[in-house]
Amino acid sequence: MPAAPVIRSDVPGSFAWGVFHERHPELIRQVLDALPYGPGERAAVERLLVESTTGVLEPLAEGAHDHAQWQEWGRGLWGRPWGEAPFLWAESYFYRRLLDATGYFRPGAWQGIDPFAPFKNTELAGAAVDDELAALSTLDGLPDSRRAEALLTSALWGNRADLSFRITADVGGPAASDLVADDTAVLWAELARARRGRVCVVADNAGRELLPDLILIDHLLASGLAAEVVLYVKPQPYFVSDATMADVLATVERLRASSSGEAAAIGRRLWQAMNHGGLAVRTHAFFCAPLPFHDMPTDLRTELAGAAMTILKGDLNYRRLVGDRLWPPTTPFGWTVGHFPSPVAALRTLKSDVIVGVDAAVVARLDSTGTAWRTDGRHAVVQVSR
Repeated sequence: MPAAPVIRSDVPGSFAWGVFHERHPELIRQVLDALPYGPGERAAVERLLVESTTGVLEPLAEGAHDHAQWQEWGRGLWGRPWGEAPFLWAESYFYRRLLDATGYFRPGAWQGIDPFAPFKNTELAGAAVDDELAALSTLDGLPDSRRAEALLTSALWGNRADLSFRITADVGGPAASDLVADDTAVLWAELARARRGRVCVVADNAGRELLPDLILIDHLLASGLAAEVVLYVKPQPYFVSDATMADVLATVERLRASSSGEAAAIGRRLWQAMNHGGLAVRTHAFFCAPLPFHDMPTDLRTELAGAAMTILKGDLNYRRLVGDRLWPPTTPFGWTVGHFPSPVAALRTLKSDVIVGVDAAVVARLDSTGTAWRTDGRHAVVQVSR
Protein backbone atom coordinates (compact mmCIF):
# COMPACT_ATOMS: atom_id res chain seq x y z
CA MET A 1 0.00 0.00 0.00
CA PRO A 2 1.57 3.35 -1.01
CA ALA A 3 2.23 6.02 1.57
CA ALA A 4 -0.28 8.85 1.77
CA PRO A 5 0.72 12.53 1.46
CA VAL A 6 2.34 14.07 4.52
CA ILE A 7 0.16 16.80 6.02
CA ARG A 8 1.53 20.34 5.75
CA SER A 9 0.17 23.69 6.92
CA ASP A 10 0.59 25.64 3.67
CA VAL A 11 -2.91 25.02 2.31
CA PRO A 12 -5.07 28.06 3.22
CA GLY A 13 -8.30 27.04 4.91
CA SER A 14 -7.03 23.58 5.89
CA PHE A 15 -7.10 22.42 9.50
CA ALA A 16 -3.29 22.56 9.71
CA TRP A 17 -3.24 26.10 8.26
CA GLY A 18 -5.81 27.16 10.85
CA VAL A 19 -3.62 25.88 13.68
CA PHE A 20 -0.82 28.26 12.75
CA HIS A 21 -2.89 31.22 11.59
CA GLU A 22 -5.84 31.10 13.99
CA ARG A 23 -5.16 28.82 16.95
CA HIS A 24 -1.57 29.85 17.68
CA PRO A 25 -2.25 33.61 17.73
CA GLU A 26 -5.02 33.01 20.27
CA LEU A 27 -2.73 30.72 22.28
CA ILE A 28 -0.01 33.38 22.34
CA ARG A 29 -2.49 35.93 23.64
CA GLN A 30 -3.58 33.57 26.40
CA VAL A 31 0.00 32.71 27.40
CA LEU A 32 0.99 36.37 27.62
CA ASP A 33 -2.15 37.15 29.63
CA ALA A 34 -1.68 34.21 32.02
CA LEU A 35 1.80 35.05 33.35
CA PRO A 36 3.53 38.43 33.88
CA TYR A 37 6.35 37.89 31.41
CA GLY A 38 8.73 40.81 31.01
CA PRO A 39 9.35 42.86 27.86
CA GLY A 40 12.11 40.54 26.66
CA GLU A 41 10.03 37.38 26.88
CA ARG A 42 6.96 39.06 25.42
CA ALA A 43 8.91 40.40 22.45
CA ALA A 44 10.47 36.99 21.79
CA VAL A 45 7.05 35.31 21.85
CA GLU A 46 5.64 37.87 19.43
CA ARG A 47 8.61 37.39 17.09
CA LEU A 48 8.00 33.65 17.10
CA LEU A 49 4.39 34.19 16.08
CA VAL A 50 5.41 36.39 13.14
CA GLU A 51 8.14 33.98 12.06
CA SER A 52 5.87 30.94 12.22
CA THR A 53 3.16 32.53 10.07
CA THR A 54 5.07 34.67 7.57
CA GLY A 55 8.77 33.79 7.93
CA VAL A 56 11.16 30.90 7.47
CA LEU A 57 12.38 28.23 9.85
CA GLU A 58 15.29 29.48 11.93
CA PRO A 59 17.40 26.97 13.91
CA LEU A 60 17.89 27.04 17.64
CA ALA A 61 20.78 29.08 18.99
CA GLU A 62 24.06 27.19 19.07
CA GLY A 63 24.09 27.36 22.86
CA ALA A 64 20.77 25.50 23.19
CA HIS A 65 21.15 22.18 25.00
CA ASP A 66 19.41 20.34 22.15
CA HIS A 67 20.83 22.40 19.27
CA ALA A 68 22.62 19.45 17.65
CA GLN A 69 19.56 17.20 17.89
CA TRP A 70 17.27 19.74 16.25
CA GLN A 71 19.87 20.47 13.58
CA GLU A 72 19.64 16.81 12.64
CA TRP A 73 15.84 16.66 12.86
CA GLY A 74 15.53 19.78 10.71
CA ARG A 75 18.06 18.88 8.04
CA GLY A 76 16.77 20.18 4.72
CA LEU A 77 14.13 22.41 6.35
CA TRP A 78 16.09 25.36 7.73
CA GLY A 79 15.47 28.54 5.76
CA ARG A 80 12.25 27.25 4.22
CA PRO A 81 8.77 28.64 5.04
CA TRP A 82 7.20 27.02 8.07
CA GLY A 83 4.29 25.78 5.98
CA GLU A 84 6.58 23.65 3.83
CA ALA A 85 7.63 21.51 6.78
CA PRO A 86 5.52 18.51 7.77
CA PHE A 87 2.71 19.74 10.02
CA LEU A 88 3.72 17.46 12.91
CA TRP A 89 7.33 18.67 12.67
CA ALA A 90 6.43 22.37 12.46
CA GLU A 91 3.91 22.18 15.29
CA SER A 92 6.42 20.44 17.55
CA TYR A 93 9.10 23.00 16.72
CA PHE A 94 6.69 25.85 17.49
CA TYR A 95 6.28 24.58 21.06
CA ARG A 96 10.02 24.02 21.46
CA ARG A 97 10.64 27.60 20.34
CA LEU A 98 7.88 28.91 22.62
CA LEU A 99 9.72 27.46 25.61
CA ASP A 100 12.86 29.26 24.44
CA ALA A 101 10.98 32.53 24.07
CA THR A 102 9.52 32.36 27.59
CA GLY A 103 12.89 31.59 29.18
CA TYR A 104 12.08 28.03 30.18
CA PHE A 105 15.60 26.76 29.45
CA ARG A 106 17.64 29.89 30.24
CA PRO A 107 19.20 30.56 33.64
CA GLY A 108 17.02 33.13 35.34
CA ALA A 109 13.70 33.67 37.07
CA TRP A 110 11.63 32.02 34.35
CA GLN A 111 13.74 28.88 34.08
CA GLY A 112 11.60 25.79 34.49
CA ILE A 113 8.31 27.73 34.62
CA ASP A 114 5.62 25.93 32.63
CA PRO A 115 3.92 28.58 30.45
CA PHE A 116 0.79 26.43 30.37
CA ALA A 117 0.61 25.80 34.13
CA PRO A 118 -2.11 28.44 34.75
CA PHE A 119 -4.44 26.65 32.33
CA LYS A 120 -3.69 23.22 33.80
CA ASN A 121 -4.06 24.40 37.39
CA THR A 122 -7.36 26.19 36.75
CA GLU A 123 -8.86 23.12 35.13
CA LEU A 124 -7.70 20.72 37.83
CA ALA A 125 -8.99 22.99 40.61
CA GLY A 126 -12.37 23.55 38.95
CA ALA A 127 -15.75 22.64 40.35
CA ALA A 128 -16.30 20.25 37.44
CA VAL A 129 -13.55 18.03 38.82
CA ASP A 130 -15.26 17.98 42.23
CA ASP A 131 -18.47 16.81 40.57
CA GLU A 132 -16.69 14.13 38.60
CA LEU A 133 -14.86 12.78 41.61
CA ALA A 134 -18.07 12.73 43.65
CA ALA A 135 -19.71 10.80 40.81
CA LEU A 136 -17.19 7.98 41.21
CA SER A 137 -19.34 6.64 44.03
CA THR A 138 -22.17 6.02 41.53
CA LEU A 139 -20.05 3.33 39.90
CA ASP A 140 -19.76 1.23 43.05
CA GLY A 141 -22.97 -0.69 42.50
CA LEU A 142 -22.25 -1.63 38.91
CA PRO A 143 -21.07 -5.07 37.85
CA ASP A 144 -17.32 -5.18 37.31
CA SER A 145 -17.64 -5.24 33.53
CA ARG A 146 -19.92 -2.19 33.47
CA ARG A 147 -17.66 -0.30 35.85
CA ALA A 148 -14.64 -1.10 33.69
CA GLU A 149 -16.55 0.05 30.61
CA ALA A 150 -17.43 3.35 32.30
CA LEU A 151 -13.83 3.99 33.31
CA LEU A 152 -12.52 3.22 29.83
CA THR A 153 -15.14 5.45 28.22
CA SER A 154 -14.26 8.25 30.59
CA ALA A 155 -10.57 7.95 29.72
CA LEU A 156 -11.45 7.91 26.03
CA TRP A 157 -13.52 11.08 26.04
CA GLY A 158 -11.40 12.97 28.57
CA ASN A 159 -12.68 16.47 29.27
CA ARG A 160 -15.73 16.37 27.03
CA ALA A 161 -18.30 18.45 28.90
CA ASP A 162 -20.71 16.80 31.36
CA LEU A 163 -19.45 13.32 30.63
CA SER A 164 -16.56 11.72 32.49
CA PHE A 165 -17.43 9.40 35.35
CA ARG A 166 -21.17 10.02 35.09
CA ILE A 167 -21.32 7.51 32.26
CA THR A 168 -23.19 4.66 33.91
CA ALA A 169 -26.02 2.31 33.11
CA ASP A 170 -28.52 5.08 33.77
CA VAL A 171 -26.79 8.20 32.45
CA GLY A 172 -26.23 8.53 28.72
CA GLY A 173 -22.91 9.45 27.22
CA PRO A 174 -22.09 10.09 23.59
CA ALA A 175 -24.26 8.60 20.89
CA ALA A 176 -23.17 5.23 19.58
CA SER A 177 -22.51 6.84 16.20
CA ASP A 178 -19.87 9.09 17.81
CA LEU A 179 -17.55 6.11 18.22
CA VAL A 180 -16.48 5.53 14.62
CA ALA A 181 -14.27 2.50 15.31
CA ASP A 182 -14.70 0.35 18.40
CA ASP A 183 -12.29 -2.42 19.42
CA THR A 184 -13.25 -2.17 23.09
CA ALA A 185 -14.02 -5.88 23.38
CA VAL A 186 -10.67 -6.74 21.77
CA LEU A 187 -8.86 -4.43 24.20
CA TRP A 188 -10.35 -6.08 27.28
CA ALA A 189 -9.81 -9.56 25.83
CA GLU A 190 -6.13 -8.83 25.16
CA LEU A 191 -5.62 -7.43 28.65
CA ALA A 192 -7.31 -10.49 30.16
CA ARG A 193 -5.24 -12.86 28.01
CA ALA A 194 -2.00 -11.24 29.18
CA ARG A 195 -3.30 -10.86 32.73
CA ARG A 196 -0.80 -9.56 35.27
CA GLY A 197 1.60 -8.40 32.59
CA ARG A 198 3.14 -4.96 32.18
CA VAL A 199 0.89 -2.34 30.61
CA CYS A 200 2.34 0.89 29.28
CA VAL A 201 0.23 4.02 29.02
CA VAL A 202 1.46 6.99 26.98
CA ALA A 203 -0.33 10.01 28.41
CA ASP A 204 -1.77 12.91 26.48
CA ASN A 205 -3.24 15.90 28.31
CA ALA A 206 -3.10 16.92 31.96
CA GLY A 207 -6.10 18.13 33.99
CA ARG A 208 -9.48 16.54 33.33
CA GLU A 209 -7.95 14.10 30.85
CA LEU A 210 -5.13 12.79 33.03
CA LEU A 211 -7.54 12.30 35.92
CA PRO A 212 -9.60 9.50 34.30
CA ASP A 213 -6.38 8.03 32.87
CA LEU A 214 -5.01 7.59 36.38
CA ILE A 215 -8.29 6.16 37.63
CA LEU A 216 -8.26 3.65 34.77
CA ILE A 217 -4.67 2.76 35.71
CA ASP A 218 -5.81 2.17 39.29
CA HIS A 219 -8.49 -0.19 37.95
CA LEU A 220 -5.95 -2.15 35.90
CA LEU A 221 -3.77 -2.61 38.97
CA ALA A 222 -6.56 -3.29 41.47
CA SER A 223 -8.29 -5.80 39.19
CA GLY A 224 -5.07 -7.70 38.47
CA LEU A 225 -5.27 -7.05 34.74
CA ALA A 226 -1.84 -5.48 35.10
CA ALA A 227 0.90 -6.36 37.57
CA GLU A 228 2.72 -3.18 36.64
CA VAL A 229 1.75 -0.04 34.78
CA VAL A 230 4.34 2.29 33.27
CA LEU A 231 2.96 5.76 32.61
CA TYR A 232 4.93 7.82 30.10
CA VAL A 233 4.70 11.60 30.26
CA LYS A 234 6.43 14.48 28.47
CA PRO A 235 9.86 15.58 29.75
CA GLN A 236 8.88 19.25 29.36
CA PRO A 237 5.77 21.36 28.66
CA TYR A 238 4.45 20.59 25.20
CA PHE A 239 1.32 21.18 23.08
CA VAL A 240 -0.34 23.43 25.70
CA SER A 241 -1.70 20.83 28.10
CA ASP A 242 0.40 17.70 27.65
CA ALA A 243 1.11 15.96 30.94
CA THR A 244 4.48 16.13 32.72
CA MET A 245 5.59 14.55 36.00
CA ALA A 246 4.50 17.70 37.83
CA ASP A 247 1.00 17.20 36.43
CA VAL A 248 0.91 13.57 37.55
CA LEU A 249 1.85 14.57 41.09
CA ALA A 250 -0.74 17.37 41.14
CA THR A 251 -3.45 15.01 39.89
CA VAL A 252 -2.68 12.24 42.37
CA GLU A 253 -2.71 14.83 45.16
CA ARG A 254 -6.06 16.15 43.88
CA LEU A 255 -7.45 12.65 44.25
CA ARG A 256 -5.96 12.12 47.70
CA ALA A 257 -7.36 15.44 48.95
CA SER A 258 -10.83 14.85 47.54
CA SER A 259 -13.85 14.88 49.84
CA SER A 260 -15.08 11.87 47.88
CA GLY A 261 -14.12 8.74 49.78
CA GLU A 262 -13.75 6.67 46.61
CA ALA A 263 -11.55 9.30 44.90
CA ALA A 264 -9.37 9.66 48.00
CA ALA A 265 -8.94 5.88 48.20
CA ILE A 266 -7.86 5.77 44.55
CA GLY A 267 -5.38 8.56 45.23
CA ARG A 268 -3.92 6.66 48.17
CA ARG A 269 -3.61 3.47 46.13
CA LEU A 270 -1.85 5.29 43.30
CA TRP A 271 0.54 6.90 45.77
CA GLN A 272 1.37 3.51 47.27
CA ALA A 273 1.71 1.96 43.83
CA MET A 274 4.29 4.62 42.96
CA ASN A 275 6.08 3.94 46.25
CA HIS A 276 6.29 0.20 45.64
CA GLY A 277 6.81 0.12 41.86
CA GLY A 278 3.39 -1.04 40.72
CA LEU A 279 3.04 2.30 38.97
CA ALA A 280 6.21 3.71 37.44
CA VAL A 281 6.22 7.15 35.80
CA ARG A 282 8.83 7.56 33.11
CA THR A 283 9.71 9.95 30.34
CA HIS A 284 11.97 10.12 27.31
CA ALA A 285 13.19 12.99 25.14
CA PHE A 286 11.59 11.34 22.12
CA PHE A 287 8.11 12.13 23.44
CA CYS A 288 8.83 15.77 22.48
CA ALA A 289 10.43 14.88 19.15
CA PRO A 290 8.85 16.08 15.88
CA LEU A 291 8.81 12.55 14.49
CA PRO A 292 6.40 9.62 14.19
CA PHE A 293 6.77 6.63 16.50
CA HIS A 294 8.08 4.68 13.53
CA ASP A 295 11.36 6.54 14.20
CA MET A 296 11.58 5.94 17.94
CA PRO A 297 15.10 5.26 19.23
CA THR A 298 16.31 1.82 20.17
CA ASP A 299 16.28 2.34 23.95
CA LEU A 300 12.62 3.38 24.00
CA ARG A 301 11.66 0.65 21.55
CA THR A 302 13.32 -1.90 23.84
CA GLU A 303 11.40 -0.58 26.88
CA LEU A 304 8.06 -0.92 25.12
CA ALA A 305 8.83 -4.24 23.46
CA GLY A 306 8.18 -6.27 26.60
CA ALA A 307 4.75 -4.77 27.32
CA ALA A 308 1.63 -6.88 27.22
CA MET A 309 -0.10 -3.80 25.82
CA THR A 310 0.76 -0.15 25.19
CA ILE A 311 -2.21 2.21 25.41
CA LEU A 312 -1.72 5.49 23.58
CA LYS A 313 -3.95 8.35 24.65
CA GLY A 314 -5.08 11.27 22.58
CA ASP A 315 -4.83 12.87 19.19
CA LEU A 316 -1.12 13.72 19.05
CA ASN A 317 -0.06 10.20 19.99
CA TYR A 318 -2.40 8.87 17.31
CA ARG A 319 -0.82 11.11 14.69
CA ARG A 320 2.61 9.89 15.71
CA LEU A 321 1.47 6.25 15.80
CA VAL A 322 -0.13 5.95 12.35
CA GLY A 323 1.84 8.75 10.66
CA ASP A 324 0.62 12.33 10.18
CA ARG A 325 -0.62 11.73 6.65
CA LEU A 326 -3.80 12.06 4.64
CA TRP A 327 -4.54 8.35 4.71
CA PRO A 328 -7.72 7.06 3.11
CA PRO A 329 -9.82 6.57 6.27
CA THR A 330 -10.45 2.92 5.37
CA THR A 331 -6.71 2.15 5.53
CA PRO A 332 -6.36 -0.75 7.99
CA PHE A 333 -5.22 0.38 11.44
CA GLY A 334 -3.02 -2.70 11.84
CA TRP A 335 -1.21 -1.95 8.58
CA THR A 336 -0.19 1.53 9.75
CA VAL A 337 0.99 0.44 13.22
CA GLY A 338 2.85 -2.76 12.40
CA HIS A 339 6.10 -1.00 13.27
CA PHE A 340 5.14 -0.61 16.93
CA PRO A 341 7.17 -2.84 19.29
CA SER A 342 4.23 -4.15 21.37
CA PRO A 343 0.52 -4.81 20.99
CA VAL A 344 -0.97 -1.33 20.89
CA ALA A 345 -4.31 0.33 21.61
CA ALA A 346 -5.29 3.88 20.67
CA LEU A 347 -7.88 5.77 22.71
CA ARG A 348 -8.41 8.95 20.74
CA THR A 349 -10.92 11.72 20.33
CA LEU A 350 -10.67 13.01 16.76
CA LYS A 351 -9.17 16.51 16.67
CA SER A 352 -7.10 16.46 13.46
CA ASP A 353 -7.34 15.21 9.87
CA VAL A 354 -5.63 11.86 10.39
CA ILE A 355 -7.85 8.80 10.62
CA VAL A 356 -7.50 5.14 9.64
CA GLY A 357 -9.34 1.90 10.33
CA VAL A 358 -12.90 3.15 9.72
CA ASP A 359 -15.44 1.05 7.85
CA ALA A 360 -16.34 2.40 4.40
CA ALA A 361 -20.04 2.64 5.27
CA VAL A 362 -19.26 4.69 8.38
CA VAL A 363 -17.01 7.01 6.37
CA ALA A 364 -19.77 7.51 3.78
CA ARG A 365 -22.31 8.31 6.49
CA LEU A 366 -20.03 10.80 8.22
CA ASP A 367 -18.99 12.45 4.97
CA SER A 368 -22.64 12.87 4.01
CA THR A 369 -23.27 15.02 7.08
CA GLY A 370 -21.12 17.83 5.70
CA THR A 371 -19.54 18.35 9.13
CA ALA A 372 -15.86 18.49 10.04
CA TRP A 373 -16.16 15.12 11.74
CA ARG A 374 -12.40 14.47 11.65
CA THR A 375 -11.50 17.60 13.63
CA ASP A 376 -14.46 18.74 15.72
CA GLY A 377 -13.78 16.54 18.76
CA ARG A 378 -17.22 14.93 18.63
CA HIS A 379 -16.05 11.51 17.44
CA ALA A 380 -13.63 8.98 18.81
CA VAL A 381 -11.95 5.62 18.19
CA VAL A 382 -10.85 2.66 20.27
CA GLN A 383 -8.49 0.72 18.01
CA VAL A 384 -6.29 -2.26 18.84
CA SER A 385 -3.53 -4.06 16.97
CA ARG A 386 -2.25 -7.32 18.48
